[in-house]
Amino acid sequence: MKGFVDECEDLEVDPFCDWEPLESKEDWRDGGTEFRVETILDDFLLTHSVFMPTDMLLQVLHKHYCMSSSQRVVNGNGAYAQLAKQNALMIATSWAEKCKHLLLEDEVAVRMLKDLNAIARKEVRVYPDLEREVTKLQHLLDTVESRPAEASSYLRKKKVKPLFRHFSRTSSCLQQREPLRGTDEIFCQVYATDHSYVTIKSRLSASVQEILLGVAEKMQHFDSEIEQRPPENLLLVSMKSSGERTVFRLDEDSVFTTLGINSHLFACTKESISFLTPPPPIPCISDEGPEINEMNMMELANQITAFDWELFNCVHELELVHYVFRNETIRRRTANLELVLQRCSEVQHWVATKILMCERLGKRAQVLKTFISIAALCREKQNLFSFFAIVMGLCNAAVSRLSLTWEKLPAKCKKVFQKFESLTDPSRNHKSYRDAISRMNPPLIPFIPLLLKDMTFIHEGNKTFLNQLVNFEKMHMVAETVRSMRRYRSSPLRMESDLAPNHIQIKAYVRQLQVIDNQQLLYDLSYRLEPKDP
Repeated sequence: MKGFVDECEDLEVDPFCDWEPLESKEDWRDGGTEFRVETILDDFLLTHSVFMPTDMLLQVLHKHYCMSSSQRVVNGNGAYAQLAKQNALMIATSWAEKCKHLLLEDEVAVRMLKDLNAIARKEVRVYPDLEREVTKLQHLLDTVESRPAEASSYLRKKKVKPLFRHFSRTSSCLQQREPLRGTDEIFCQVYATDHSYVTIKSRLSASVQEILLGVAEKMQHFDSEIEQRPPENLLLVSMKSSGERTVFRLDEDSVFTTLGINSHLFACTKESISFLTPPPPIPCISDEGPEINEMNMMELANQITAFDWELFNCVHELELVHYVFRNETIRRRTANLELVLQRCSEVQHWVATKILMCERLGKRAQVLKTFISIAALCREKQNLFSFFAIVMGLCNAAVSRLSLTWEKLPAKCKKVFQKFESLTDPSRNHKSYRDAISRMNPPLIPFIPLLLKDMTFIHEGNKTFLNQLVNFEKMHMVAETVRSMRRYRSSPLRMESDLAPNHIQIKAYVRQLQVIDNQQLLYDLSYRLEPKDP
């Protein structure tokens, strides 16, 4: 098979030209190793975007389907032509099934699938065995067609899809999480240099230029007599609570997914960037809301796990591939995966924030003990995601240095925490964690950053192309990692039915954590509680 790189520049060469129709779904044998056809196809469909854009894939399938008709005319082999057409339709249908809601964002792909389906429907009488695949593809297209209608219904309009914590509303945090798409509209706040702000409605995938256009209109900088674009000297800047700034280019898009926990967007001129200061951190109004020591720990762990499961299930498996292989040729939205990574950071900083906001030593030790207990419950519920995040929060340098606080812990509690540190130990490629998760059955929530680390290691340690041929061994390793996530959520999560009386309050609390993510501020709090030795 010729290299995909050269072939993808035009369609003069068919990358499937050497493919024989799959006569059965029996095992393939290659050098004594057995490969299931389903696995090979799954590998290809999960990773094709790395070396072959979606529109190119669908064009090739369309061409392969139509070319089979000419082969029948040439050699008179109708059975061969029918089998070849079935294979092309089967691959197209399998790809569409794998994409699910991502198809809603790709109008070109939907149009190409419709064209292929229309041609195939006309040929069902000539090739009756195509009917099954044609029916499946039609059903998928009908499903995609019906979703935009649902999205425009009154109930859908009223439902808010919060992005990150600082964009969400209290009334929406209790809603079941749904996958975010680039076409979804969100409300966001954009600040001026004096910390006044405007709220605009924007598509999640909007470009910086589109965002600034909305901001300029709200701020009355927009001049209808000038060309329809924001003022040339207006820039969009994100600022972390630490004061670190990022200036976005006008042609960048989906910038909302790049924001940190307490990051804010500013619209300002180039000259005023140096004068920007972050708004005061919310957690400085410290002790409002429920005390963590007074909550039911089992219910707290249940609600944390339920929310993590919702976020985990919103992540499409292809987002892992798009996140790791992110480049100019793969411009996909990874908002749901970004949100999970945000949650990991948020839980870590929540642990540190709650401990360091306790001024009394006894109470601080009690909060420390509570978090160790919550981590134990998360581990018991196979929520390794929040288990890791809580342990990492307890290992934050601003917390771990509190020697007086740790000394107040009971010996049994210290021993439990030592076991937790051993389980999260990164030595020998996280062997303790990998051994533990291999003994678990689904459903479970893995530590997703480690999945991404594995995929990045595969990506950086192996070439995508070898002598202009696609390195399918690398693609198989990537696909195997993605399939592990599929296995983890292959069974539904069932929570305990006995709810605490205040479970709604706890549910709202864990979905809107107030945290300090400025490490220097956490250090300042730590040194104030337990000063350095003279």
